[in-house]
Amino acid sequence: MPNQNRDAQGHIKGQAPDRWRTLLVVAISQLMLVLDSSIMNIAIPSAKVDLHISNANQQWVITAYTLAFGSLLLLGGRIGDYMGRKKIFIIGLIGFASASALGGFAINQGMLYGSRALQGVFGALLAPAALAIISETFTVPAERAKAFGVFGAISGGGAAIGLIVGGTLTEFFSWRWCLGVNAPIAIIAALLAFKFVHESKAEGNRTYDIPGVLTATLGLFSLTYGFNEAATKGWSSTTTVSFFVVALVLLVSFVVIESKVANPLLPLRVIKDRNRGGSYLGSLVVGAGLFSMFLFLGLYLQVVLGYSPLKSGFAFLPFTAGIIIFAGVASQLLPKVGPKALMVPGLLAASVGLLLLTRITPETSYLTHVVPSLLIMSSGMALVFIPLTSTSLHNIPAHDTGVASATLNTSQQIGGSLGTALLNTVAATATTTYITANAIAKNDMAGTFAAMTHGYTTAFRFSAGLLFAGAIVLFFFINVGKESVVETEGAGMH
Repeated sequence: MPNQNRDAQGHIKGQAPDRWRTLLVVAISQLMLVLDSSIMNIAIPSAKVDLHISNANQQWVITAYTLAFGSLLLLGGRIGDYMGRKKIFIIGLIGFASASALGGFAINQGMLYGSRALQGVFGALLAPAALAIISETFTVPAERAKAFGVFGAISGGGAAIGLIVGGTLTEFFSWRWCLGVNAPIAIIAALLAFKFVHESKAEGNRTYDIPGVLTATLGLFSLTYGFNEAATKGWSSTTTVSFFVVALVLLVSFVVIESKVANPLLPLRVIKDRNRGGSYLGSLVVGAGLFSMFLFLGLYLQVVLGYSPLKSGFAFLPFTAGIIIFAGVASQLLPKVGPKALMVPGLLAASVGLLLLTRITPETSYLTHVVPSLLIMSSGMALVFIPLTSTSLHNIPAHDTGVASATLNTSQQIGGSLGTALLNTVAATATTTYITANAIAKNDMAGTFAAMTHGYTTAFRFSAGLLFAGAIVLFFFINVGKESVVETEGAGMH
């Protein structure tokens, strides 16, 4: 690269010299957020006994967090854009640490649910700020591809790591440490952020769209709550239908408002772009298919094969390893072949991996029937996560970086909620049908395990279909070529 494009210290002009340290700080925060999405799944049984939580209320340990997180992400992205991403990033870290510590000291279930909701609130500030900071810090496309590779590897493999960490802490210490462990991590990240993260904020009009905030937040809350109600009460329940109707009215009102106001919460230009809109839709479908894999495979390992929480967590290690290895491959290939050439084959491979899981039975071996599927899925998904993060921010103006990041997180969150609710119903229905068709008695454990496994494999089949649908969406929507991510002389943001 010509010397005029470098400063006296040899750094590319416009690039922060400590940008890789910035990435380290953001990676720590992202890992904490992703871990928290799965770490409490292992801790729930112990927390139920300790705090006398009923079976009907156990879902709120997870739901309190996802409701707050999913419904406030768009607002969190705009707050970061307007007030400063570094400032909101640090506030998010400190708030997340405080809420986590509060949950670790919970003396009753109400205190635990409240702390989880607070985690969701501060997570909604933290997540979009983190992704926006990467986009603003790495302005050379080839380097941004590497940065997104790290971010994507953490996003993809962190959930499996969370199961391992949760199993270890619960088995050898206490379920409370599944929350308490966040506090020191967040504090360390906040201290590093003061030094290594540079401030950035949106220029121009920074007024808040209050009607948009209310309709989007309440609409997403109703939609997320409706998904959770569908998982427990069924899709035809009056409560479920009511929340979906309210969500539809509010979200349609939100779109109308955004097309009218001068400074919208979610400018329609963010999602009207073909590549960004396709990325968000693809993220929604992929989230729906992938989140359920962790749920049902975890149940199969613990309930049918009898694995302990810790052993079950370690059983997901091949998925984590595959994500980490192929994330590096994806970040190297992205500037050479472009995003579509990675994402479409990646999703097709992941759907094949899920289809292979439909071969499991109560008697099959973990090594022969689970490990190959996890490796194929993880290698495919790694080829999706990194380019998808990049295309979701393709050609985004600096003014909208935070809200575009928040839209990606929101699509993943809503997709996960929808997929879990939908496929949980599919699995339960398939299990019941199998029991009835085969006249399985309540005390027939072998038959019961066979019925449960049939339910899980049916859900895997539907999940594979969702990932295949995601491949079709990305094939038709994404048209970014490799020239958009290849480093050129003096390249800035493309």
